[in-house]
Amino acid sequence: MLDTPPDGAFDRITAIASRRFNVPISIISIVDHDRIWFKSHHGLDAQEIGRAPGLCASAILSEIPHILSDALTDPRSLANPLVAGDFGLRFYAGVPLRTHDGFNLGTLCVIDRKPRPVDQQQIDDLRDLASVVMDQMELRLSAREALNQAQLMAKEIDHRVTNSLQFISGLLAMQGRFSNPETENHLKMAANRVAAVA
Repeated sequence: MLDTPPDGAFDRITAIASRRFNVPISIISIVDHDRIWFKSHHGLDAQEIGRAPGLCASAILSEIPHILSDALTDPRSLANPLVAGDFGLRFYAGVPLRTHDGFNLGTLCVIDRKPRPVDQQQIDDLRDLASVVMDQMELRLSAREALNQAQLMAKEIDHRVTNSLQFISGLLAMQGRFSNPETENHLKMAANRVAAVA
């Protein structure tokens, strides 16, 4: 998923999350070794940020939602540059994007520059939207794997058919050597045609 082009399905999910929470910013993030890359970023121009200041890097360490109703008063975020610096982040709610085999890849998060309360129904909605994000990601991965398998199978079939046709062409040419001249000529023509198809 890293560095793939924008995708309308993911952009619609971040737009819905932003509207549901009535916040200006919503992000689908993927946490990499040294950066946090945004697959979709509603209300924000940045494509990625460093991993160190990113709240998403903290959010993926747990299975539960990472909620900061007022980041200026929460000890987990007081020193964070996104909170203390020019960006002025005050509200963050992030749900881990968890694979079916239990790995947290990133988050679906909503952000505001004003503190705000959050209720359980909103968190449940964010979880459901995060599940839709993961369904889409895993569907795309499955489709890519199926395409790779189909291409590999097509190469194998092509190889086997080519070998079989070359074998038949060789048999026809060999049989022609032990035939009368007219039959040999016909068998050579047939061998050449089969070889051309191969």
